[in-house]
Amino acid sequence: MARVAVVGGGISGLGAALMLGRRGHEVTLFEQDARQAGEDLDGDFFHWERPRIPQAVQPHSLLAPVRSVLRAETPDVYADLLARGAREYHDFDWFDEHPPHREGDEELVTLRTRRIVLEAALAAAVRREPAVEVRRGRRVDALAIRAGRPARVTGVRVGGETFRADLVVDAAGRRSPVPGWLVAAGCRPPVVDSHRTGLAYLCRWYRPRAGGPRDPGRVKTGSASPFALAGVFPSDNDTFAVNLVLSTGDPTRGALTDPVVFEAAARRFPATAAWLGLDPEPRSAVLAMAGLDNRWTALADDEGPVVTGLVNAGDSLIHTNPTLGHGAALGLRAAQYLAGHADEIAADPVGYHAWTAQALRPWFDAQVTADRGNEQRLAESAPPPDRRAAALAACAFDDPVVMRARAHVRHLLRSADDAYGTDEVERHVTAWLAAHPEFAPRHDGPTREQWDALVPGRAAARSRRPEGATHDREHAAIAGWSGAG
Repeated sequence: MARVAVVGGGISGLGAALMLGRRGHEVTLFEQDARQAGEDLDGDFFHWERPRIPQAVQPHSLLAPVRSVLRAETPDVYADLLARGAREYHDFDWFDEHPPHREGDEELVTLRTRRIVLEAALAAAVRREPAVEVRRGRRVDALAIRAGRPARVTGVRVGGETFRADLVVDAAGRRSPVPGWLVAAGCRPPVVDSHRTGLAYLCRWYRPRAGGPRDPGRVKTGSASPFALAGVFPSDNDTFAVNLVLSTGDPTRGALTDPVVFEAAARRFPATAAWLGLDPEPRSAVLAMAGLDNRWTALADDEGPVVTGLVNAGDSLIHTNPTLGHGAALGLRAAQYLAGHADEIAADPVGYHAWTAQALRPWFDAQVTADRGNEQRLAESAPPPDRRAAALAACAFDDPVVMRARAHVRHLLRSADDAYGTDEVERHVTAWLAAHPEFAPRHDGPTREQWDALVPGRAAARSRRPEGATHDREHAAIAGWSGAG
């Protein structure tokens, strides 16, 4: 059994420490924040300043791998998560009746919850685990490294003390100092593949009023304009988030932090308007997040591992823009693999690096490709996709076969080419188009003129634009595109 030091007490760090401890490894987890998620979920969520984790207050949808890993490795955590208010939502719940069951359908479940609920359930389990020692308020200052080819990490240094370990897990997040420490120690640099995303997120949290309506009925949770996306995230304990996504270069972005402007804009999208129509109670200010990268940090290059005795997991390994919700799912998958192979990884991490490249890297590449398309579309107010691509998205909400393919992609179970590229899906999309000859790709959100009219000063500025300055394609983006959702 290995002695393991885990650096970072977020979702991935907590998950890795817990799973390692339950397999008999001796684990010490170091987290520089002295506070931990506890019993006051709303207090922790709305009033805990966490500048190193801007995504902590943003909406989450926990995909199938989160549920499957927790149920397999830590069923008590999963039960606690549900007891704290997380809700299961099966992709087939959209339909009045689920279709006949196929193998794997049981996996197509989203956990609707705020991140803090998962964090609290994991933290509580870690506190109960005798094989895990948690040192909160203790920041790791450096690595203990023994020279060699490659060098070997032998532990961590905290406040002048050295804690020896057979394996160190870097779960310190997207701002992890570990790559810099390795370079400073003379190791070959980690291989970093980083892509800036030009997307900005704004969200506001709500809760239905006492005695008021709680459910808008059967409405999609997403809508789109040529230049903005809108979505609703139903969550735990009756909370829900309204979310807007637009280009970081959009001149109206700053104005949307005003709750009045934010709500006026959100009410222009059918998905978010339906939930705001419940007259809910606002629970937060408008919370903004931007400046995000998709970044892959490999501690191995063409020569092999740049160091032994050290691996990375969670956002330290793969940090992705949150549009597809990959973070917690990929982080817990890595934690599960680490826990199951800790002794061999401690001896030689080459197998772990190979597994991450095979199992996780394709989802990173898919996120980069999706973000490039979204960034260009929103920045340029591009028209809707072509008719067949839009039909593929639209008919999923009528056809369980296509919904199943969509769910497999969304839940990281199959690639888009694999899931959608079957004869069965092709037949169903073709039949749907034949039954809807009037179908045309359309956005269901506001036009640029309608949007700018909501922002003080913008309508007047647009009226002063030279004749013909408005893009013709903006006028083609009329409400009703059913590809969002």
